Amino acid sequence: MIKVIAFDADDTLWVNEPFFREAEEKFTEMLEDFMPQHSSLKELYHTEIENINIYGYGIKGFMLSMIETAIRVSEKNIPLSMIERIMDIGKEMMSKPVEMLPEVEQVLKELSSDYRLVMATKGDLVDQERKLKKSGLEAYFHHIEIMSEKKETDFLKLIKHLDVYPSEFLMVGNSLKSDILPVLKLGGHAIHIPFHVTWKHEMIHHEIEHEHFYQAEQISDIIPLIKEM
Repeated sequence: MIKVIAFDADDTLWVNEPFFREAEEKFTEMLEDFMPQHSSLKELYHTEIENINIYGYGIKGFMLSMIETAIRVSEKNIPLSMIERIMDIGKEMMSKPVEMLPEVEQVLKELSSDYRLVMATKGDLVDQERKLKKSGLEAYFHHIEIMSEKKETDFLKLIKHLDVYPSEFLMVGNSLKSDILPVLKLGGHAIHIPFHVTWKHEMIHHEIEHEHFYQAEQISDIIPLIKEM
């Protein structure tokens, strides 16, 4: 019996990844005098992955990776005005309005009467707290967990904190790699709601076959799925 339903935030409750794609486009256009856009994009991705263990996930780490990439690609010849522009891109991302995905609040409202709801997301603490506050959804959640990573050990720690068994825990999210697979491996349940834009680092290239794995096209579809469980 499901007792706790956890929701990812970025691209599950509200829009996030398209803002990174917009920022990447602005960044690669800036570096065209030094390198073609597709090449600077690859360089940026490489830098981001190298820096995850240092900066974690989120806009601040992304901004620092853009600066590091620009310095490397330009062979330290990038003007200070471009460094300032990169910082402006990051600040613009952090000031974006929170764009809720359709029917999110209605679903949370309906489920909160029967289940403990948790927000379990990763990213920058300050930025995620800002988005949660602006979203107006905080009251629906019994617990907020902003994680530095989403691996089996991280979910196990959360499940123990909530004092439930993995079989009583359901995760809802858009990332197969971060939201779905770790929970299934622990013996929990997971519903995948794909988003039209996915960061390359979050992609997997194999099918998931598991008795506790479910697919939904949109968040409103999870209610009948949960009832079936």
